Amino acid sequence: MRIAHVLVLALTSAALAGTAAAQQPTGPQQPPLRMAASSFATVEVHLNARRIGRTWYEEDASLTGPSRIAISYGQPHARGRTVEGRLIPLDTVWRFGANAATTLHSDVDITLGGLKLPRGDYTLFVLHSATGWQLIVNRGTGQWGTDYDASKDVGRVSLTSRTMAEPTESLTIYLIPESARPAQGYAELRGVLRIKWGTTELSATWSVDQ
Repeated sequence: MRIAHVLVLALTSAALAGTAAAQQPTGPQQPPLRMAASSFATVEVHLNARRIGRTWYEEDASLTGPSRIAISYGQPHARGRTVEGRLIPLDTVWRFGANAATTLHSDVDITLGGLKLPRGDYTLFVLHSATGWQLIVNRGTGQWGTDYDASKDVGRVSLTSRTMAEPTESLTIYLIPESARPAQGYAELRGVLRIKWGTTELSATWSVDQ
């Protein structure tokens, strides 16, 4: 069994506005189009098998299809503003994105950092403090990004941070599989979660539990 591929989807507000403009009839009653301050993005890792009980079923067995690990988030843009300490507040749980809460969905059991997560749906938050960065995994789902309930926390993952020479304008999240046989295009069932915004890059390991 191996990871099949990584899929990154980014649907920008500009694209949505352009599509809406093409579909709207012209006339004095039409309100002016407005651009949202953020985009919506999803990063996904697809596995070519799905686990049912203790057995892994290949996707071509027409049983259930491939497994998916996905993070979906509102993607804010700095637009000249300070990210660290301002857009990402210090010593305050941050919504980890914009608008609706950032979600993690996994069809398989995974380990994120040292935190074991059974398959299912979670909400992600971030805490930036003087002692470092933490990713908070919360079992609440479907809430707005500012609706944080600490009683639903599953656990926290320490994030490794580094300062980048060039700032990143938009919050961007990556799920990067670790390459095992690049010549064949296959990857191991583990990799790195990478988060970039402003001059900060955060990372943690992830792996599929077998």
